[in-house]
Amino acid sequence: MDDYGKYGDDRLVKLAAEGDGRAMKEVYDRYVEYLSAVCARYISDGNDRKDVLQECFVRIFTSLGRFRFRGEGSLRAWMIRIVVNESLRFLKKTASYDFIDYEPSLPDVPEEPEVDGIPDDVVNDMILSLPPGYRMVFNLYVFGKKSHKEIAKMLNIGESSSASQLSRAKTLLAKRVKEYKATHKND
Repeated sequence: MDDYGKYGDDRLVKLAAEGDGRAMKEVYDRYVEYLSAVCARYISDGNDRKDVLQECFVRIFTSLGRFRFRGEGSLRAWMIRIVVNESLRFLKKTASYDFIDYEPSLPDVPEEPEVDGIPDDVVNDMILSLPPGYRMVFNLYVFGKKSHKEIAKMLNIGESSSASQLSRAKTLLAKRVKEYKATHKND
C-alpha cells in the first residue's frame, strides 16, 4: 500500500485527477486547514465558511484535470484562487455590503495598524469584524497582493472606491489595535 503522504503535489494531482480516492483525501488533508484560514479571511460565519469550503473542494476536484503543475507551490496558489473566488461569489450573492465612494477628505496615507504583540487570532478577529466591503478589499490588497485596478475589476467598483475602502479598513483596524493595546498593556 502506497504512503500518499510522501508524494509531491505533482504526483498527487495526477492520481487525484484520475479518480484515486486516497490521493484526493491526501490533497484534502494536506490543504484543508490552510484553505479554511483563507476562506475565513472573507467569510466570518462558521457554517457559511464550511459550505463555501465544501463547494471549493468540489470545484478543485472536478477541475484537477485542467490544472497544470508549474512547480512547488503552484497547486496551493491555484487552490487559493478558487477559495478567494468562491468566497467573493458567496459574499456577492448573500451579503449586503456597501462600497463607499472616494472622499477627498481621507488621509493620503492611512495609519498602519501596528499588530506586534497581538495574538494572531485576535488580529484575525479584528479583520473579520470589518464591514464586508472593507474586509473584501483589505484581504484582496493585503493577502491577495492585488492592485486597486484588479480589485475594482473583481468587485465591479471604481479604483477610487477600492482605495477608499482600504484606507477606511486600515484606519478602523488601527483604532481597534490601539484599543486592544490600551486594554491589554499589562498582559
